[in-house]
Amino acid sequence: MASFRLTIENGSFRDVHGRQITLRGINVAGDAKYPNKPEQPSHVGENFFDGDNVKFTGRPFPKEEAHLHFSRLKRFGYNTIRYVFTWEAIEAAGPGIYDEEWIQHTIDVLRVAKRYGFYIFMDPHQDVWSRFSGGSGAPMWTLYAAGLNPQSFAATEAAIVHNVYPEPQNFPKMIWSTNYYRLAAATMFTLFFAGRDFAPRCIIDGVNIQDYLQDHFIQACAHLAQRIHEAGDIENDVVFGWESLNEPNKGMIAYEDISVIPKEQNLKKGTCPTIWQTMLTGSGRAVEVDTWDMGGMGPYKVGRALIDPSGEQAWLPADYDESRYGYKRDPGWKLGQCIWAQHGVWDPATDSLLKKDYFGKHPMTGEHIDYPYFSSHYFMDFFRKYRDTIRAIHHNAIILLQGPTMELPPKIIGTPDGDDPLLVYAPHWYDGITLMTKKWNRVWNVDVIGILRGKYWSPAFGIKIGETAIRNCFKNQHATMRQEGLDYIGNHPCVMTEFGIPYDMDDKHAYKTGDYSSQSAAMDANHYGVEGAGLEGYTLWLYTTKNDHELGDQWNGEDLSIFSVDDKLLPESPVPKSHSRDGSGSSIATTPTGTKDEDLDDDSSVTPANIKRTLTNPSISSESTQRQPELTASPGYRAAEAYVRPAPIATAGTVKKYGFDLGSCQFYMTIEAPEAAKPDTPTVVFLPDYHFPKDGCQVEVSSSKWEIRSDEEETTPLQKLRWWHGEGEQTLRVTGVVKQVNGGSGEAAEVGYYDQVFNQAKGFLDACTIM
Repeated sequence: MASFRLTIENGSFRDVHGRQITLRGINVAGDAKYPNKPEQPSHVGENFFDGDNVKFTGRPFPKEEAHLHFSRLKRFGYNTIRYVFTWEAIEAAGPGIYDEEWIQHTIDVLRVAKRYGFYIFMDPHQDVWSRFSGGSGAPMWTLYAAGLNPQSFAATEAAIVHNVYPEPQNFPKMIWSTNYYRLAAATMFTLFFAGRDFAPRCIIDGVNIQDYLQDHFIQACAHLAQRIHEAGDIENDVVFGWESLNEPNKGMIAYEDISVIPKEQNLKKGTCPTIWQTMLTGSGRAVEVDTWDMGGMGPYKVGRALIDPSGEQAWLPADYDESRYGYKRDPGWKLGQCIWAQHGVWDPATDSLLKKDYFGKHPMTGEHIDYPYFSSHYFMDFFRKYRDTIRAIHHNAIILLQGPTMELPPKIIGTPDGDDPLLVYAPHWYDGITLMTKKWNRVWNVDVIGILRGKYWSPAFGIKIGETAIRNCFKNQHATMRQEGLDYIGNHPCVMTEFGIPYDMDDKHAYKTGDYSSQSAAMDANHYGVEGAGLEGYTLWLYTTKNDHELGDQWNGEDLSIFSVDDKLLPESPVPKSHSRDGSGSSIATTPTGTKDEDLDDDSSVTPANIKRTLTNPSISSESTQRQPELTASPGYRAAEAYVRPAPIATAGTVKKYGFDLGSCQFYMTIEAPEAAKPDTPTVVFLPDYHFPKDGCQVEVSSSKWEIRSDEEETTPLQKLRWWHGEGEQTLRVTGVVKQVNGGSGEAAEVGYYDQVFNQAKGFLDACTIM
């Protein structure tokens, strides 16, 4: 098998033949966010705080199931995997105690992925710091090391955690993300990035808490990288790179006044305390705070609510026995007291705020600190340490730089950091209106990036009316973020490593009817955006193996997985399968090639490996009906027609533009070729047989010859178009079979609903407010 190693040339990915590689990827898998020994999805509270005794072996899925998942994803047309893992999976048992069993499992799974030809980069994932502060990522002991008591987060609202929420089954959608602005996560990120400056008294094992946390995180990742390196057959051939910390957050850094909510904090849901109020409630004080909710027009204030911890503190008690972790806390760092009070931010004796701008200026120099300062100093200091540590092991690793979500990247263009030839910009983007409201609005949406960047005189001008305008708005936002990478970082590839849609829209209407038309439209619009923006690649969020219609991704009520055990898989072709998989359509005579590994588990046949799963398929199993029958009676295809789509794989030249029009079932592509494609290295396009049955599609090319052929060179049968074109600008257009999809038993939204939405948009314009 040919080497899978990628190189970067002039801002593009290239293979060993010099062809441009477009990364079309998926995040694998959502299951990696929580342990499987014991099985602890976010709603399960049993033994939750026994966080030192959890195992992630078997994540993202058992080794014996790896062929099933990889063959499925390959058949969907993905060539890239963002491999999700957490710091907790490596180092849950305590500082410096690594889970070698999980590491070996990871190596075994990566070896299976090698057989499928995937390009893989590693994603050290986190959300709001840790499972114990409402998300995923860091081990529990990191919170104890910072002097916090996770078991008191519920009473103090230092974090909103799913399994200790009063009614976990009614956990408010997307409220988990507000934890970035609550005491636990805000404190941890402040300490992680800038503890030396803002918490100089926090010394543990002779070093500041910033170095203690950063060093343990980086060394945990380095230990995994070392084991992958020692495996001998994974580094470069499969794992080509490492992404920096997922969705880093600045915590309290750059707050000009902690007694007010910053104007740039657009995420407001549930209780919405200021940072100053979180310090008070974290120290046991009762405080009345504003409450907010999220509507079609963005956040709106609901009222006021009292947070009363009844004296319980989010900090460890003064007499807490810390011996189990083996670290030594400096005597100058007192337990039982808020660390920010210990640093003079406020006075617990009078409950008065002393330094409201403490985090807005450098404590030693007095220099003003804003977001650009954070990104260019604190974030880049961490990034350099992470990059250099990984590269000391994986010498030519491609490093994907990811800053805070939807913010400007650090300005490093023209510096040694920006001149790194193996650097990739890896931003994230989500359609916030759809994600927060869980409705696909075909009438209006918002240019969030444009508004955040000050593009409009008034936010009202950022509203886009009509589905065509919405789709173009998505494309333009992605293009803007790509251009920001060029302007701020340099001529490096841009890979959108997260974007996606919520599947549980409209109160799970699709699950009750099988009608996924809203999901299909949203998914298609999202892909239209990434395809049209000129990105060098993307990885869709998300693939989860245990997603179901009742609990979604099994994590904080999210439901973004393209796969669900309660839905059906898209058929391979709209026409019945013939006995032979071989065959081709072309402008030349061809001979099919390839040999399938008949013993491997996949979705297209019943084998000894998958017979149990086949016989217990949700559509014929009693297991689903034991939950909520109305959510499992109408399985659908989960809008697969919108994400199983054609895409360039390898281009003998440079891609100028490409895209897929789902409505007309047309794929189009324009390239610039410095020379004619060589016989052994043509331009190759993935052409899913569902949309493009080989005997039912039309191909138009600007020059030379082409062929469509199904082959199995990477274990899974894939239909590809190979194109031997001339030099210069070349065009390709392929028209497939237009089909009516997702026409479930449910009716489309009533006209009155759209009238209502339009009126909301008009009101939004008048109010000149924005999410």
